[in-house]
Amino acid sequence: MRFKDTSPKLDKFRSRKIAKKILHSIHISYAKINRNLKLMHVCGTHETTVAKSGIRSLLPNGLEIISGPGCPVCICPSEHISAAIQLAKQGAIIVTFGDMFKVPDSELITLSNTKSNGYDIRIVYSINDAVKIANNNSNKKIIWLGVGFETTAPMTAFTLINNPPTNFFVLSDFRLVPPAMELLLSDPKHDLDGFVLPGHVSTIIGTKDYDQFPEKYNIPCVVGGFDALDFLIAIDMILKQIIRGDSIVENAYPRVVKAEGNTIALKMMNKVFKVVDAKWRGIGIIKKSGFELSERFVKYDAKALLLEPIKSDRDLIKGCLCGNVILGKAVPQSCPHFLKKCTPETPIGPCMVSDEGTCRIRVLYEEK
Repeated sequence: MRFKDTSPKLDKFRSRKIAKKILHSIHISYAKINRNLKLMHVCGTHETTVAKSGIRSLLPNGLEIISGPGCPVCICPSEHISAAIQLAKQGAIIVTFGDMFKVPDSELITLSNTKSNGYDIRIVYSINDAVKIANNNSNKKIIWLGVGFETTAPMTAFTLINNPPTNFFVLSDFRLVPPAMELLLSDPKHDLDGFVLPGHVSTIIGTKDYDQFPEKYNIPCVVGGFDALDFLIAIDMILKQIIRGDSIVENAYPRVVKAEGNTIALKMMNKVFKVVDAKWRGIGIIKKSGFELSERFVKYDAKALLLEPIKSDRDLIKGCLCGNVILGKAVPQSCPHFLKKCTPETPIGPCMVSDEGTCRIRVLYEEK
């Protein structure tokens, strides 16, 4: 699901002027705090903004921006890829977004490899395209790979509510962001000082689901937009909370995000999905962090079409640090495979595949 930000765009001169003012405020606030800080975002688009805009180089020394579990492709379990490959080999047409095409399973087999061997796997721009393929291929089973966070789940819910063709199925692997944040904060060794909350996810779920974190863990949280100025404003607001001794949820993206979220989308998701414990690649099971189709819509569940269940004892190849990178516990450059065996052209870890993957973003924008 794409969101169009209709706010007026600033010219470069005004943007730079405003950026200087915000950065000045950040430096003054950080000087008052006078200790090292770690702020985490949980959004792949935020990581792109930070890296592409050079934000890390503009911040005070000791103020660290960490990339968290915000890339849905990166945390998609290898079993999901293996299941799609099995279904393709059974004769189904697999339909997916392009960023899933080169994600390897536990044996380093991808949908791209499988397509090159003659199986029918197609890249589309929306689930509507997948429905059209189902209408045009009534003698084939069409498998939509449902991957993403709360942002992309509503369109799948909308499609199923509106009675898609009987040959249309969903291989659901949707994940929920707040449970991943809970996992991070429940670790007694965590050293996070604040969260920049994801703008797109918050557009759907609103801000209420985050209230638990300041209350339980005394940590400032600010919803951030995707322009560099938006992100800097969110950082500035977190620092001001720390100075005041506050821990609350604030919204620095009010032109798009509302406290109640998108109530229509939420109703559709609650109707179509049930919340379950779910596996995150490189991390393991996170309680109540995934969506499965509810009983009413189970007839669309592609897992029922598998000839045998998919199980894997490993998600990542030996030495791959994607799990720690996703949790913000390692930087890409610390992985022994980074820019050696694992490159954007030959990715062996999921964080190097997606445009929202931290490893790929660092290569594109920060590696010299």
